[in-house]
Amino acid sequence: MSRVVQFAEYGTPEVLRVVDAEPPVPGPTQVRIAVRAAGVNPIDWKILSGQMRQLFPVELPAGVGSDVAGVVDAVGSEVTEWAVGDEVLGRSMTGSFADYALAESDEIVRKPAGVAWEVAGSLAGAGGTAYTVLKKLGVKAGDTLLVHAAAGGVGTFAVQLAKAQGVNVVGTAGESNHEYLRSLGATPVTYGDGLLERVQAVAPEGVDAVLDASGRGEIPLSIELTGDPSRVLTLVAFDKADTGIQVHAGGSGRELGEALRELATLVAQERLVVSVSQTYPLADAGAALSASTTGHVHGKLVVVP
Repeated sequence: MSRVVQFAEYGTPEVLRVVDAEPPVPGPTQVRIAVRAAGVNPIDWKILSGQMRQLFPVELPAGVGSDVAGVVDAVGSEVTEWAVGDEVLGRSMTGSFADYALAESDEIVRKPAGVAWEVAGSLAGAGGTAYTVLKKLGVKAGDTLLVHAAAGGVGTFAVQLAKAQGVNVVGTAGESNHEYLRSLGATPVTYGDGLLERVQAVAPEGVDAVLDASGRGEIPLSIELTGDPSRVLTLVAFDKADTGIQVHAGGSGRELGEALRELATLVAQERLVVSVSQTYPLADAGAALSASTTGHVHGKLVVVP
């Protein structure tokens, strides 16, 4: 038997239970992973709450989590690129807050040697999303990118991925996170009244693209800064789609494999820093999700079976 975190009804993290279950059996193109670490993402508690049921319907009872890192434990009949004992990271098809999870063979990559399990298990969701949205925005070396909520989960990855491409990054954050953003190579500005003028002061030649991961109402000024709504992409302000901006709700989508390879390479080269704030055992997965709902976590939260 193995343990898995499940919810039988939508609600708050208090509805989560750790239950015993038979280890899942991989399909022809899948592998089973003995989970070593599973990162927490806001989408996890949003799915749990039921607010995402139109976009991400689930069959109850359902597992939780999709970021995963661990050791391949079994392979499907058509899998040739992975073998039992391989150390991997990526996205799971079944809840990753568990002893075992299933993943499609093309949605995992090899874990670089020396990279901590907690870091490896934190890349797919926020990192994959950041990689995909930067491609959608088409930023290139020499461009200036404004990232709202730059110290958050996706924002932290976006800043570093953009810097690795030679992009100039301005990031909004509270004053307490300014030094952190500087350490990542971004120019920090404080959000709130007067933001437009503060951004113009540090980017006098203009802003080429904006990534909004905050949802604090910055869409109008973002459009003003770029001069083109299509150069603004939001992960949260879905109600502003009629302004002509890009709205992204699909995570990494079809870019996942490519994203994971890039992320793993940058981490191995120490060009991408992933800060882990706290780890939780399976029994405390609810506490991990509760902490994530506050929106004020600095670094990744990780469930460790």
